[in-house]
Amino acid sequence: MRTQDRDREIQRTAPVPLAPRGARLAPPVRTSLERLRPMAPDIAWAVFVGLNLVAMRLLSNWQTVPFLAIWVSLTVVYGFRLWRLQPTILTLAAVTLATGGIIFVQVLKGQQDADYLAEVPLIALMFLVMVWHGRRRLAATQERLTAMEQVQRISQENLRLLEQQRQFLQDASHELGTPITVALGHAELIERAATDQAVAADARVVAGELARLRRLTNRLLLLASAGNPDFLHLAPVSADSLVLDALERWGNIPRRWRLGEVAEATVLGDSDRLVAALDALLENAVAHTEPGDTIEVTVRLEGWNAVLAVTDSGCGIPPTELDRIFRRFTRAQPGRSREAGGFGLGLPIVQAIAEAHHGSVRVHSASGEGSTFEMVIPAVPDAIAS
Repeated sequence: MRTQDRDREIQRTAPVPLAPRGARLAPPVRTSLERLRPMAPDIAWAVFVGLNLVAMRLLSNWQTVPFLAIWVSLTVVYGFRLWRLQPTILTLAAVTLATGGIIFVQVLKGQQDADYLAEVPLIALMFLVMVWHGRRRLAATQERLTAMEQVQRISQENLRLLEQQRQFLQDASHELGTPITVALGHAELIERAATDQAVAADARVVAGELARLRRLTNRLLLLASAGNPDFLHLAPVSADSLVLDALERWGNIPRRWRLGEVAEATVLGDSDRLVAALDALLENAVAHTEPGDTIEVTVRLEGWNAVLAVTDSGCGIPPTELDRIFRRFTRAQPGRSREAGGFGLGLPIVQAIAEAHHGSVRVHSASGEGSTFEMVIPAVPDAIAS
């Protein structure tokens, strides 16, 4: 008994837990208002419909105005709210029965003509057609958005794959560069030190293939870095000097070299990249010509552009292959290009360098009539060049 009395006393004297300082408990009324806030337009429209129904009932001579106000307001509210199909059908049925019921009672009392009652199902049908058309447009829009999202995901995936490919080419070119250089040096030493002609010939073949492989890795690295911001180091470059220097480098190849029109033109570009592009065009011309054929190099101004052109009298390119010769690893004539050491990367390199300079590459060729490749680079005024 004493223990129970003590427990009762403890319960009586136990302090009531206080709410934390600064905490406010939302009253039930506020919670209810927050829940009803999204439905406020619907509630306001329901009140508006109710008032107009009363007006239809009381003002039989003017009931057309509240009747049309109800249906117009239903159309406006649906346009903003876009209810789901089931609430829309229920709301349409309720409005139809309410307005039709009032008119039906007035027809029975002789206050309205029976023809007026036919307007209710017609207006309801018109609203239903509008709902069907709106939902069809909404479904089409959603399908279009879904398709656009899918295209965007595919585009992002393609960009990611292209970036991975570019990074792989850069890494592979860097990693292959050192062992190829070391192996090429040893092959050249073996070729010079060999007393056996067969061993020297084999070492010469190995050195040639390694040198060719090193050129391949360098070109792959150049193509992989074409999209980098630091791909170009811009400075005024004399286009006529590029052509003269190129002829001096390639003049020992047994071809009939010709210097055509040489206009004084200055471009804002990367000298090393432009030299690589011009060498690629000359290498392509050499690969598709024989000793005794003519290769002509020109520079001319065409509007605000400098055009560096390489023309050869070689075998030419079939018209069916002109659209694909700028693709990577594409050869117009695989046998001759392979013998000349081509990889199918020279013309893509020219295109990449020209586009990096905000220029382009053009080709004019036909089978048996030679080819002309033109690299178009924006020129700069003399004031900027100086």
